[in-house]
Amino acid sequence: MSTPGVDRPIRVLLADDQHLVRTGFRVILEVEEDIEVVGEAADGERAVSMTRAVRPDVVLMDVQMPGVDGLEATRRITGTDDPDGPAVLILTTFDRDDYLFAALRAGASGFLLKNGTPEALVEAIRVLARGDGLLAPEITRRVIATFARPGAAADPRTAEAALDELTPRERDVLARLARGASNAEIAAELHLGEATVKTHVSRVLAKLGLRDRVQAVVFAYEHGVVRPGG
Repeated sequence: MSTPGVDRPIRVLLADDQHLVRTGFRVILEVEEDIEVVGEAADGERAVSMTRAVRPDVVLMDVQMPGVDGLEATRRITGTDDPDGPAVLILTTFDRDDYLFAALRAGASGFLLKNGTPEALVEAIRVLARGDGLLAPEITRRVIATFARPGAAADPRTAEAALDELTPRERDVLARLARGASNAEIAAELHLGEATVKTHVSRVLAKLGLRDRVQAVVFAYEHGVVRPGG
């Protein structure tokens, strides 16, 4: 199977109800040799149908759109059993926790605010195309803060069976993932090679039924694998 960004351009679908915003994104992305914009959608319904038709690697998804909004569209796109389905990067002007957590639970692989830089957007697309998830540092802090509140964490017993499948080393890797460590940082802390860490990460995601590192962060805090400040 070809690798996006290596063997071929990363295929990107733009979903935003504002034509000028889509045009701006297209201008930013089309100057990159490893990125190709393969379609545009002005609402969530169209985003879902175009995703099925053009099979992008990454969908840039606005939250507030007429009809089917970006959160529902994300659920429909990520709620399939297709292992080659696209990653969804939520882009919004609304810096609100309810959007953030709704997007993550809908299956989004990343979340960025539209006031970020073009460079950050391009790098986010590349990260998601590699199969990793992405949270900006300030958003990671908000994830942690939310699960620090009393009663915010889910009952860890709901995930006990899945967690029991992890080896001690895989639990170590999951804990470090939850704190935002990169593969290189995990390798240094655990005295492992990066290739070994990558294998452990893949096994953790597979055993827990998670799409990417973003879902691993949420899962770890929801189910008490790590505690804020721990």
